[in-house]
Amino acid sequence: MDENKKVLFIINKYSGTGYQPAVEGKILTRCTDLGFEPFIEYTQGRGHATKLSRDATASKAFAIIFAVGGDGTVNEVAQGIVGSDQIMGIIPKGSGNGLSRHLRIPVNFKESLQYIGSTKVISMDTFTINGQLSMNVSGIGFDGHIAGLFGQNGKRGLIGYCKHVLKEFFTYQDFPVHAYIDDQLIETKAFIIAFANSSQFGNNARVAPCASVCDGVLDISFIRKIPLTQVIGFASKMFNGTLNRSAFVEIKKGKKITLSFTEAMPFHIDGEGKEPVKEFNIEIKPASLRMLVPAKSTTPI
Repeated sequence: MDENKKVLFIINKYSGTGYQPAVEGKILTRCTDLGFEPFIEYTQGRGHATKLSRDATASKAFAIIFAVGGDGTVNEVAQGIVGSDQIMGIIPKGSGNGLSRHLRIPVNFKESLQYIGSTKVISMDTFTINGQLSMNVSGIGFDGHIAGLFGQNGKRGLIGYCKHVLKEFFTYQDFPVHAYIDDQLIETKAFIIAFANSSQFGNNARVAPCASVCDGVLDISFIRKIPLTQVIGFASKMFNGTLNRSAFVEIKKGKKITLSFTEAMPFHIDGEGKEPVKEFNIEIKPASLRMLVPAKSTTPI
């Protein structure tokens, strides 16, 4: 890192389960201890984090721009930084914190403050879905359907997510898939198609245990609907990192994926529900974002 000591924190007060006023003071204290000159901006609504990060990146005034929030906030901040020389960091304050967990950034707030002083930067991959940036894991099917429902009443968190899953699981069915992965035709059925840059959705639910944000390819997990009698075993594999061994999962790797459906399909980008569409074009963007990671992180990530 150069001699620039200015760091910007873009904070989403509404990420996760709520905001504590002490957050700002603790960030300022930690930066003072490090000899940094901190600046804080609060997001005012959807898309504002991107404007803030884009303007900050264009100014070339900051050594690091931190996203303080969940995967949705991380995505918005990254939209203003990706493809530039700007370094980005994450202070996880969301409900799942999937990318942060994969990058081994502590999800405990006090511990994450220690990471601010790291000097280790990686060049990580990102990808796009129909031209929209994705950083972590995006998907088509059941998880996209749930993402569209999640948080509609203003409540987030793992418990709320599980309630939606239990309510909708029995009526949602497998759908036919017609896809090309790097020009190879894939025809199958799936309950979820997960496009994984990192290994997990969040909360250590690993949908692609072997995924890396630095390998230049996506892991594409085709997941069939699980019989009720095997849900516990399936969930166990997801949380212990062995989902790739499940008979209900097939994982492919690729750089460019195209899919078409006869009807519009629900999908999400980094956990944020999007309007259903019939066609999808997904493409990896290797080494497109400079990301600050903990000094003790091992490679590959």
